[in-house]
Amino acid sequence: MSNNHSFTITISNNKTEKAGISYLQSQDERFIYPDIKMRKKLLELLGLPSRYSKTFDLIFVDPVNKEDNEVIIDDETTFNLIELKTTQKELHNNPSGFFFGATENEFNLAEMLGDRYKFCFVCLHSNCPSYQLLTLEELRRIIKTKRIQYQINL
Repeated sequence: MSNNHSFTITISNNKTEKAGISYLQSQDERFIYPDIKMRKKLLELLGLPSRYSKTFDLIFVDPVNKEDNEVIIDDETTFNLIELKTTQKELHNNPSGFFFGATENEFNLAEMLGDRYKFCFVCLHSNCPSYQLLTLEELRRIIKTKRIQYQINL
């Protein structure tokens, strides 16, 4: 049963993630927040099932092709899926010192897509705002500790 504390943490995490998205988009217009329709299309282009629609937060499109202010993607080689990890902790050497959670689906999709799936570590602290994009292979090289935690619904 959830309590007020876990609800408050969830609200805070959602605000931090939205701030991370805003920060990235202010740094580079190639970071695009896909709606549900676009997520479905992207997964179809990649030949992946829709169960992965929540396994990424953004896409990185290069080059950005817009028609009537809408991003057009018809080629799977022009975008990467981005899984966002955001913190407000002061990290002068981002992502060193980052603590985050990741799902099995995120690791599975990263394994399937290789360099086409990236983890994006965003530091929002006012003394050192930054972001770092890492492939799964790059991430594996710097992981200090990793543990499995089961999330169970009854």
